[in-house]
Amino acid sequence: MKTRASVKADPSKGDKLVRRRGRLYVINSKDPNRKQRQKGPALKK
Repeated sequence: MKTRASVKADPSKGDKLVRRRGRLYVINSKDPNRKQRQKGPALKK
């Protein structure tokens, strides 16, 4: 999975990389403020 250098995920702090709807998300259940998103392709209507 390609990630931009600006998207940092630290598994020791509980971060998880998740791909949803073509976008890459960093989610964390321990610390909900540590959320990030990498833009994916634009959604078609």
